[in-house]
Amino acid sequence: MTNFRLTLQYDGTRYLGWQRPEKDGQAKTVSFRLASVLERLTKEPVTLFAGAKTEPGVHALEQTASFCTDSIPASEGAALLSDLNRYLPADIRILSCAPAPDRFRADLAARSCTYRYQACTAPVYDVFSFPYAAHLFPCPDIRAMEQSAAHLTGRHDFRAFSGVRKKKGTEKEIREITFHTEGTDRQMLVITVTADSFLYRMPARIIGTLLEAGTGARTPESILPILDGTEEAGAPCDAKGLLLNSVQYPVQRPYALTLMPV
Repeated sequence: MTNFRLTLQYDGTRYLGWQRPEKDGQAKTVSFRLASVLERLTKEPVTLFAGAKTEPGVHALEQTASFCTDSIPASEGAALLSDLNRYLPADIRILSCAPAPDRFRADLAARSCTYRYQACTAPVYDVFSFPYAAHLFPCPDIRAMEQSAAHLTGRHDFRAFSGVRKKKGTEKEIREITFHTEGTDRQMLVITVTADSFLYRMPARIIGTLLEAGTGARTPESILPILDGTEEAGAPCDAKGLLLNSVQYPVQRPYALTLMPV
């Protein structure tokens, strides 16, 4: 059996996220499309594991997935990469396909992941960036957002920033939140959030709350009662401006093929 590690990117516009229960429209997810093509190529059932489960409408610049198969040897990773990109829809692309250690699972091995939010702050939005960026004019106050972010970094209970009602497992560690502008006229606001992992809707609600602080709809100090559970978090940000930037893993030694003597 070969364990393959995939790196992929996708436009999440027409998908209901990475994965959903079958009753909620599983066929309209990225994982369903990818698994369907893999099962066509391997002629066996495939179970996919992902570094992060993106939500409806959210894109991925670099997602990591893994699966095991009995029908494709490790030496045919390049051919599998070519076949996947041939049969997958144009809004899902496989960037790399390589054998991984037997125990590697994209979900369990992930150490952190980073989301990126993009917003055009020009008076008239750029039509070429519009599919992957929200439109916010004027630009929110970055200093106010930085002050708010200072209350969010570190380990906290982020239940209030999630759409789930679970009572356990809601403590997460936000390792870094950054703000900068890009583009010729510095009119693309970029916010990045890195955490050990994220709860359902947590990236969108954190960024939405930060944007409310940046527009003056709330104070930076209002983050504290949200974390305490005595105040509501902000509305989720626009999904089309939210992208899974990357998933981080421990450095692993290169996978070595074992050749049988002739």
